[in-house]
Amino acid sequence: MALDGETKTESGNEKQVSKHQEVGHKSLLQSDALYQYILETSVYPREPGPLKELREVTAKHPWNLMTTSADEGQFINMLLKLVNAKNTMEIGVFTGYSLLATALALPDDGKILAMDINRDNYELGRPIIEKAGVAHKIDFREGPALPVLDEMIADGKYHGTFDFVFVDADKDNYINYHKRLIDLVKVGGLIGYDNTLWNGSVVAPPDAPMRKYVRYYRDFVLELNKALAVDPRIEICMLPVGDGITLCRRIN
Repeated sequence: MALDGETKTESGNEKQVSKHQEVGHKSLLQSDALYQYILETSVYPREPGPLKELREVTAKHPWNLMTTSADEGQFINMLLKLVNAKNTMEIGVFTGYSLLATALALPDDGKILAMDINRDNYELGRPIIEKAGVAHKIDFREGPALPVLDEMIADGKYHGTFDFVFVDADKDNYINYHKRLIDLVKVGGLIGYDNTLWNGSVVAPPDAPMRKYVRYYRDFVLELNKALAVDPRIEICMLPVGDGITLCRRIN
């Protein structure tokens, strides 16, 4: 199993290795051509100009693989419109592709509490967000998210107030985020956890070759997936979009 973004096929004695062309590509599809078809047929033709500009800026960043893929951004944008989200939260922002996709989907008086430990990355995307006319919807806070969540829970007035939360941050804290977010999202609201299929490593044998960061966070992703599967407070749906996104709908 190739866990480094490559797909491999053999023809006779010849082995061919092909890489997905898209920067930030995290698709689990086995065919590069099929992924390109999705992007070129339904994603790029409908991608708003500001998102395209931010995607191209992010492509030049040395950590561009951290960005949300364009197809996942499109999915989040439509999902938010379907549930009429207005008050949202994002943990893990990077340059802001998913943040911008969210802001464009919300009504003019919609709000996003956005948290990330690195403001410099967010500053790369902020001029584009401002130009798109949605910066007023965003409350960006630099620093760890857990202390902020703890303060909100202690305050009491934020319980059940969020329509949607998107988490794409430190995988070793996903369980800790979930313990807090389940109280902050409203009944019927959604939490989306990104990277829950983690490069396909969740089904890899222990001795499978994988990058160090993939191996390190793999157990944390597996722990989260097991916990979500048996949590009676939520309904879940795991989708093979991007690197895997699990939607949790709070039911009580």
